[in-house]
Parts: sequence; C-alpha cells; structure tokens
Amino acid sequence: MADDPRTPSPTDSPLRPSTIAVTAGRPDPGPDAPLNVPITMASTYGAGGDLEYGRYANPTWTAFEEALGALEGGRCLSFASGLAAVATVLDLVGHGAKVVAPRHSYSGTIMQLADLEARGRARAELVDVTDTDAVVKACDDAALVWIESPTNPALEIADIETITKAAHEAGAYVAVDNTFATPLLQTPLVHDVDLVVHSATKYLAGHSDALLGAICTRDDELFSVLKNRRDLLGAIPGTLEAWLVLRGMRTLHLRVERAQANAQELVRRLEEHPAIAEVRYPGFGGIVSVVLAQGTIAADLLTHKTRLWVHATSLGGVESTLERRRRWKSEAPTIPDALVRLSVGVEDVEDLWDDLRAALDGCVG
Repeated sequence: MADDPRTPSPTDSPLRPSTIAVTAGRPDPGPDAPLNVPITMASTYGAGGDLEYGRYANPTWTAFEEALGALEGGRCLSFASGLAAVATVLDLVGHGAKVVAPRHSYSGTIMQLADLEARGRARAELVDVTDTDAVVKACDDAALVWIESPTNPALEIADIETITKAAHEAGAYVAVDNTFATPLLQTPLVHDVDLVVHSATKYLAGHSDALLGAICTRDDELFSVLKNRRDLLGAIPGTLEAWLVLRGMRTLHLRVERAQANAQELVRRLEEHPAIAEVRYPGFGGIVSVVLAQGTIAADLLTHKTRLWVHATSLGGVESTLERRRRWKSEAPTIPDALVRLSVGVEDVEDLWDDLRAALDGCVG
C-alpha cells in the first residue's frame, strides 16, 4: 500500500497516508471541541464573511475537501456525484475540441463523451489505454486526455507518467479517474497530472450510503475555474453526504488493505476453478473481473446463485458485490459478454470463497 514508510508522502506533511486519512479535516483541538466536524445545515449565512451563500461553500464540505486534498497532494473540490465531477471537467473542453479516453472507461464517462459528440460539442477518440504508443499518438491534437487506470471493468493499466508527458508536450490537459485505486494505492498528481477525479460514492465513502464526487488539482488557476463552474452550475454536494464520506475515509486504509488481501487470495483460487476462463486483476486493489467459461448464461447464473455476494451495480463498499457488466446497453461492446465484475469487500475471505465456489460449481458445463 502507498503508506509504506519507504514511499514518500505526496504532500508536504510528514505523516503517512493512513494517518492523513484519520487526521485530516478535523476541527482544531481544544477543551470541549468536537473531534469531528459538525454537519452544518445552512443555505444562508450572515453577510460579510467568506461563506456568503450555501451554493458557494459549507464547512462540512471543506473538511472533506481538506482530507481528500491532503491524500491526493493537491486542492480538492467536492461535487454532487462522480458524474457531476466528470461533467465539470469535460465542460472545460473548447467547442469541437478533441478528448482522448480509454475505450473501456466507466460507462457514464463514455456516455457523456458520446452526448458531447452527438451535439457537436467535442470529438472523442477512444483508445486502448494499454497501447501507450497509440495513446501518445492520439495526444497530438487533443485538448484533454482522460485516463482510467485500472479501467472499469477491464482492469487495464495505463502508463500514466509517459502519457501525461506526451499530452503536455502536445498542449493537452490530463485527467485521471482514481476511483478504483484510491490515493492510498496511486497518487497521479505526483506524475504531473492536471486533474484527479473521484466517484467518492465508492471506496472513499465505503458504506454504500452516499453519492459524492470530487476533483483534485495542484493548479491554482484550474482550481479557480472549476470552483467558478461549480458555483455557477450548482453541482454541489449535500452536507450530510459530505459528512458521511468523510467519516468513511477515516477507515479507508483499513478497508482497502482488507479488500485487497481478500481479492488477492480469491484471485489465486479463481484461477484454478474450471468455471473460469479468464481472471483479470491488476495486482492491487479490491476489484476483480472474471470471464465465465460457459458464456453469458453462466455469468448471469453466477450473479443470481450467490447468497453472501450481493448482485448490485456499484462497488467499493464494505460488502462484496458482483454483476455482469454487459447487462447494461451502455457498456463497451469490446467487454466480454460473460465478464462478471467482483467488488471484493471486507468479510472473511473463507466465507466469500465458500459462497462464490458454490455458485461457480453450478456454472460448470
């Protein structure tokens, strides 16, 4: 994990990431001071201060933004959802400009790009993010290069550093969706990436109870532009949601460590099961994708045969979930029909395997 003492912190803080996750965004300590930031339910503030109005700022948002900014090594803005954050970044692209993105990006991102292209707002070039030379070539006339690493749900890895250097040489900005890796396993701003985007709904929140998005940057000018766009368009987070995600982040390091350990053990066992034709795992994190040997029907059967694993479309929670991604029409056609994405939770790995193995045994032809 990124909080290995041999790994330098992405910030100026002497603290390691796991400690930052617990301590950042806390109120100033003092007699009778709360350890946690209060939930500030306010749409209106007295004039003359820094807050002014509920669409511009909230102390609870600020606490979350301080914590995630410290983990990513930049400044953070929170948004109503991950897709609201994605839309805000894509909205910065000039009319008719080109956006390079992985062909296996999150389907919501692909749908937004398709919508922009259909309206003549932007041009999208979808690439195989594992083909670094092809991505570098596509950067030539791009305004924005969008990276997912690992990709969703193919779990492909991009050479972020090389692609970012090529994009900047071509005059393009670079944004990385860091939802899967989290700042505990990957800090893209260290590689001079301009923007890091999160669906905080997933691992940061960790309990499947809050929708939130975030953008982090080290560029003060970009931060100001993004803040102005959020103020103008109103894609602001709910106060309770910001508080819930911040509370979830206090155990992020523990949850990621446990989910990753579970995932690595399950991968070892899945690779030996006759129902599985392919296991996709990047070597870190808690997301695993498998392709069923007997095809689509077997994949659907698997998602309905488990008792502990929950058939659901989200990921990154304490509970383990799974789904066949091509059940969604918006999923990329290059994703295998029989691919099932597993979001490994923090349950006992033996219980997870017993449930999964029993369901897989019924999928063997």
